[in-house]
Amino acid sequence: MRIAIAGAGNVGTYVAGDLHAKGHEVLLIEQNKEVVQHLKEELGVTWIVGDACELYTLDAAVLTSCDVMVAATGDDEDNLVISLLAKQEFGVRRVVGRVNHPDNEWLFTESWGVDVAVSTPHLLTSLVEEAVSTGDLVRLLKLEQGKVALLEVTLAEGSPAEGKTVGDLEMPPDCTLVAIVRDRHVIAPTSDTQLSVGDEVLALATSEAESDLREVLAGDEE
Repeated sequence: MRIAIAGAGNVGTYVAGDLHAKGHEVLLIEQNKEVVQHLKEELGVTWIVGDACELYTLDAAVLTSCDVMVAATGDDEDNLVISLLAKQEFGVRRVVGRVNHPDNEWLFTESWGVDVAVSTPHLLTSLVEEAVSTGDLVRLLKLEQGKVALLEVTLAEGSPAEGKTVGDLEMPPDCTLVAIVRDRHVIAPTSDTQLSVGDEVLALATSEAESDLREVLAGDEE
């Protein structure tokens, strides 16, 4: 897979190195020549020196041949511009935008060409909630421009799902259970899988289905 990354800061260089090590063809775009010179030999990826907000830079990178564009600079305005250009001008199939300031996450939508918005503070909040919450639905990851989410709930005492099989649950439309984590083992749920207190249940659901899913697994509507 050919992947372009804009921004050779800590985030961009780490992602580039990791993807390169996994066998992907990685193109790293950075306008600071000193940074490029310093990291050029270390990373072993293809470099383009220039401003990723400029069309001629993205054209020089042959962005039309890329499967994924990652806007990973430290500036949200730049990441939005890069995402929009990648999607609208070069037709990149998948655009990932880094959100630096949490208050700006609402801007990182398909209107700006963003398929997946990554906000580190919000991700950390979700992971902390997942670690300490029992009996409540936690949103771990947003997909499809926020229309679908990966959700987690640890079943508590008194959960309406306790003792039932997956087939017994009255699951709402646009929602599916994808995994159950029990005693550090991952279980692929079937209709005969019985749920127990302490199970970590992972589900995919649309935003409209979340409240119904909460009622099925946790028994409390927002």
